[in-house]
Amino acid sequence: MSKMRVAQVTRANGALEIVEREIPEPGAGQVRIKVEACGICHSDAMTKEGLWPGIQYPRVPGHEIAGVVDAVGVGVEGWAKGQRAGVGWHGGHCGYCDSCRRGDFVTCQVAPQVPGIAYDGGYAEYMIAPASALAAIPEGLWAVDAGPLMCAGITTFNSLRNSGAQPGDLVAILGIGGLGHLGIQFAAKMGFKTVGIARDIDKEPLAKKLGAWSYIDSKTQDPAAELLKLGGAKVVLATVTSGDAMSATLGGLGVNGKLMILGAAAEPLQVAGIPLLLGRRSIVGWPSGTSVDSQDTLSFSLLTGVRAMSEVFPLERAAEAYEHMMSGKARFRAVLTIKH
Repeated sequence: MSKMRVAQVTRANGALEIVEREIPEPGAGQVRIKVEACGICHSDAMTKEGLWPGIQYPRVPGHEIAGVVDAVGVGVEGWAKGQRAGVGWHGGHCGYCDSCRRGDFVTCQVAPQVPGIAYDGGYAEYMIAPASALAAIPEGLWAVDAGPLMCAGITTFNSLRNSGAQPGDLVAILGIGGLGHLGIQFAAKMGFKTVGIARDIDKEPLAKKLGAWSYIDSKTQDPAAELLKLGGAKVVLATVTSGDAMSATLGGLGVNGKLMILGAAAEPLQVAGIPLLLGRRSIVGWPSGTSVDSQDTLSFSLLTGVRAMSEVFPLERAAEAYEHMMSGKARFRAVLTIKH
């Protein structure tokens, strides 16, 4: 076979179209992935809607990729044809900026490479990626499960394990959606006293099923007051995209408490300075992680049984799956499967 199917966008705000292309060959330092599954992330709107500065079209979206190494380029060590591998949000880096020289590749300041934005991603039968971007997928983890863990999974897992919280600490997950439903699972499996926060009492049974110790309905309760009743949160992991919802939890942080922002809010946060000062409280953002962080996420998920709740679509229904995700109706991740 010399041809492959891809779902591509030819211009900003253009339609996702299924077309045939030549199967690409990996260059030096690259591998070709035979894609088995690719999660659909809200960040794919950067490609679909043309929101990322300088994006070049046509472009194939997708950065929650799970598959098998199909070909290896010159100079690649440690990877061979037939190995299971995934690629996530961090799909490469410049290697020479100050962040990269310090080993902080995910904050590359010059040429951060996101699959589906900097180069063609996983809405395809095959894709090319730098070998440095690969994470090994352990046996026993289905590709449909591995895909969402390459972005939604690593972002919640990696932020929590770097939050400073210790087993037994009160950790609140704000939002129970594509990120939040994974965040609750990871927090509970890490031994945190996990609290779910969402705007609907109907979500309490799901939060408890996922591992939450307690639940706060922010529609009828004051999240900050409720968190203080529980002793104050060491961490609030904000997976929502509402600045107002994030602001409403700040008063519930305990001493040395931290609001960690994963969701990109359109409106600014409202912050009172004195409580931050007096309690050494802080607000930080967290951007995903590198390939080895993804690999840790996959291994931890296999070990503990953390899985995304996903709706599965074939590649030819990529446009439908994307719109389903953007509408907020997906429960909770949409994943494309690719048959070869």
